[in-house]
Parts: sequence; structure tokens; C-alpha cells
Amino acid sequence: MQVSHTPAAVSAAFDDPNLIAYAGLLPVLRLAERCELSRLVAEKVKLTGARNGAGAAADAKVTSIVGGMAAGADTIDDLHVLRHGAMPAVFAGARAPSTLGTFLRAFTHGHALQLHAVHRRFLAALAAHTPLLPGSDELAFIDVDSTHKRVYGRAKQGAGYGRFKGIRTLHPLLATVCTPQSRPVIAGVRMRRGKAADSRAPRNS
Repeated sequence: MQVSHTPAAVSAAFDDPNLIAYAGLLPVLRLAERCELSRLVAEKVKLTGARNGAGAAADAKVTSIVGGMAAGADTIDDLHVLRHGAMPAVFAGARAPSTLGTFLRAFTHGHALQLHAVHRRFLAALAAHTPLLPGSDELAFIDVDSTHKRVYGRAKQGAGYGRFKGIRTLHPLLATVCTPQSRPVIAGVRMRRGKAADSRAPRNS
């Protein structure tokens, strides 16, 4: 038995307007609602001074970004998956990738710290609603380590040439928590410039 068509003659298009490609996002966003992600963002994230209304509806924009990332998006353009096919019939309020890109580019270091505050509170709520860290009431391991994240674009705040020659990176410091029964969970992030030394403390830690 063998394939009867050459690769050049095979094509597939998923353009059915009734298609819901990421229905698995439904329980994910239901859980985010139970843990009050939107409320936390609305309370903590204030992009004062942002131009052209970039800071408006921060709760809807952050939720859209989280949903897109859960669906596999790793660039701003990938966030179009939230508006594909019949997705708008299931999820209301998803923002366009261009809108989300403008929102993210308006962030300063101080705004990132506001998101950190949301992260801490959301993680606590998530642990209360799910078996995220089983056994943490008896034993938990905390690890603090640095990593490098490649970035693109010269306007990226804090990006610089560090350990990897010719590659612009950020050098965040990560704090993870795990238990003998669970995988590590990122509990905190502090951004640092790409050329920061591994041992250098983060700003406003």
C-alpha cells in the first residue's frame, strides 16, 4: 500500500465558518473566571498615559492574550486564533491581534510589575481551586534561577546582547515552586536587561 498522490497535489483548508478549533479553551477560561482573573487585572493594571486608548479594557486584553497563549500562540500575529471560524460565537470580547500588540507595546517596567501583582494573586486563587501543588502544606521546594529569552525588535525595552553573541535577549529571573507530587509552577518573574549578570538582583524586587 502506498500514497496515491504527490505531496504537491495534497492541500487542506480549515475555513468552515462553523468550525471551533479550540473548544478546549472553554474550561480553561471558565477556570480563569472562577479565579477572578478579569477582576484582578481591572483592579491592578492601569496603563496611565498610554496613547490612543491602548490602556482601555485591560482585563479583556489580558484575558485574550492568556487564552491565545493557552491555544498555542507565541507571537502577536498568532493571537488571530481567537477570532477564527466560529470562535467568536463561543468566546465574547476577544481583541484583534493589532489591538493586543498596541496594548503590549504600551507597557513599561512599572506596568509589568502591576501584572506581577495580578500573577501572585491569581496563582493563589488557582491553587485554592485546583490541585495545582498537592502536598504543599507539608513540603514545597522553591527554586530561583535565571534564563534568557530571545526578543525581536530594537525598541524592546531592556533587550540587549548578553551571553549569546549577536542575539538580543531579556534575562528574567524566575522563581518556581513544586512539591514531590507536582511539576514546577512559575510563582514569580522579575525582568532584567539582557546583559545583566546571573547574580544581579532584579529591579524593584
